Amino acid sequence: MVEETELADPDGPVVDAALARRLKALACTAPVHDLDARKGRLDWAEADVYQMSEIALTIIDQVTIRMDFDRGADHEEVLRRTLPFVAAQAPDRPRDEHRKIARWVLDNLINVGTQDRGFSATYGTFDAEGRYERRTWPFKLLVESFSADGEVYLRSTDEAINVLVGALDTDVESAQEAAETKLANLVRRGRLSDAQLAAEAARWRTVQYADQLRRLLDATRRDVRAVDWLDEVPSLIKEALDHIAARHRAETAILTNITQARDESESPARKRQAATLITIVRDCMQRHGQLQARLILAGKTFRSEQDRQEFSEPARRASIDLFGQLLTPTLGLSIAEATGVTTAFFAKSTGLSVKGVPRLVDVVYKLLAPPADRVDLGDPVPEPDLVPAADPAVFDDEQWTAADRLLALGSVPRRLSGLLAEARALDPDLPHLIGLRVLHLLDPGVTTALRQGDESILLATDDGTELADDEFGGADLLVGLVSLEIGRHSADRVASGENRGEVVA
Repeated sequence: MVEETELADPDGPVVDAALARRLKALACTAPVHDLDARKGRLDWAEADVYQMSEIALTIIDQVTIRMDFDRGADHEEVLRRTLPFVAAQAPDRPRDEHRKIARWVLDNLINVGTQDRGFSATYGTFDAEGRYERRTWPFKLLVESFSADGEVYLRSTDEAINVLVGALDTDVESAQEAAETKLANLVRRGRLSDAQLAAEAARWRTVQYADQLRRLLDATRRDVRAVDWLDEVPSLIKEALDHIAARHRAETAILTNITQARDESESPARKRQAATLITIVRDCMQRHGQLQARLILAGKTFRSEQDRQEFSEPARRASIDLFGQLLTPTLGLSIAEATGVTTAFFAKSTGLSVKGVPRLVDVVYKLLAPPADRVDLGDPVPEPDLVPAADPAVFDDEQWTAADRLLALGSVPRRLSGLLAEARALDPDLPHLIGLRVLHLLDPGVTTALRQGDESILLATDDGTELADDEFGGADLLVGLVSLEIGRHSADRVASGENRGEVVA
C-alpha cells in the first residue's frame, strides 16, 4: 500500500508521512553495521576476518528462538550455540578468541556501557505548518530482564525481530500470513531450503506476537489502570485467537505436505531438509498452543489483578523507635562516641532523599506530639434503624384508573383482543395490567362477591377463539359484566350462551 503524501506548500518540500517510519527502519540496522566498522579497533584480536553483522544476526536469531512467554534466553546458552558459526569464519583461531568475539558482539547488541543500554537515532519531520523539525527516536535490540527467581535472561525487541526477518514495516498478523502463504507455496514446489527460511520467519513472528501479550500482562500486574482492558486488550485477544485458528489449519496442511515430500524424496539431503522443516513447523504449532493458553487466562489475570490492587492494603514500613533505639543508647555514650551516631542519623534523616528513616520534621513532630487518649473498646457503634423496604408498585395509579375505565363494560361483552388493542393505544404497559385482570376473571370468586353484597361481577370465559395479538398469545377470552341477581349459575349460562340477554351494565 502506498502512503499518501501531503503538500504543505505547492512550491515547498514534499511532506511524506512514511519518511519517518523508513528512517526508523534504517536506524534499526545501524548498530549491526557499526560492528563491522569498529572491529578493526579491537586490540586483543585481529578481527578483520570476522563478519560481525552476520554474527549479530545469528545471536538475535538464537535469542528469538529461545524466547517463550515466561522466560527469555540464557546468556551462556546463546553464546554456546553461536560459537560454531563464529568458529566457521576463522577455524584456525583459538576457541577463547571465538568466545570473546561472540561475547563482544552480544554486549554491543545489548549496548553495555551506556546508562539506558539503548540506541538512538535522529530524524526529521514536518509539523502541521510545514516547518522541518528534528526528533530523537530511542530503541533497543536486545534487553536483559529478570525472572521471578532473580535470574537474568535475554529478550529480543520488536525492532530486533524486524531487522532479523527483513520486515521493517509490517504488522505481526500480515507478516505471519505472508510467511505461511510463502511457506505453503515453497513446499508444494519442492524448494525446501527457501521453505525453511520462510518457516523460521513465521516462527519469529509468532514469538513477537506472544511477546506483545506478555508486555501487556506485565503492565497489568504493575498497574491495571495503565492498560486499556475495555477496548484494546479484548480486541487484541480476539484477533490473536483468530490468528491461532488460521495458523493451526495452515500449519497442519503444510506439515502433511512436508511429510509427504520427505517420504517420497530419494535424496538424503532433501530428507534432512524436510525433517528440519518438520521440526520447525511443529515448534510453531507448540508455540501457538502456549499462546492460546495464555490468551484464555488473560481475562482471569486481569480480574485477579484488579481485585488485588483494589483491595490490597498500602505498603507498611517498620518505623524506628526513636526513644528506645536511638535516644536511650546514645545518652549512655561519651561525647566522642555519640558524635558519630548522631552524625550518621542526621545525615540519613535530612536532605532531599531520605532512605530507611523518617524525615527530621517527622522526628520533631513525633517527639513533641502529646500522648493520645486511648479507648480500649473504641467508639460506640450506633444501632441502625432498619425499616423494611416497600415493594415497588408495578403499575401506577393512572394505569389502574385507565384499566378500570376500559373494563367498565356495557351490556355487550367484549373480546380480550379488542381490550388489548385499545389499551396499547393509551399506554404501552397498560396491556399487561389488562391481561392480568382478565386472567383473574377466569375465577372471579362469585361466592365472595355474593357474601359481600356486590350487585355485579366481571366474568371472562373461553369460547374457543384464538387470540390474535402481537404481544400476547392464547385464547381470545370473552369478557362481560354479569349481574349477580341471576344467582350462582349466571357464569355458566353466560359461558354457554344461554343468558346473553341477562348481561347488564
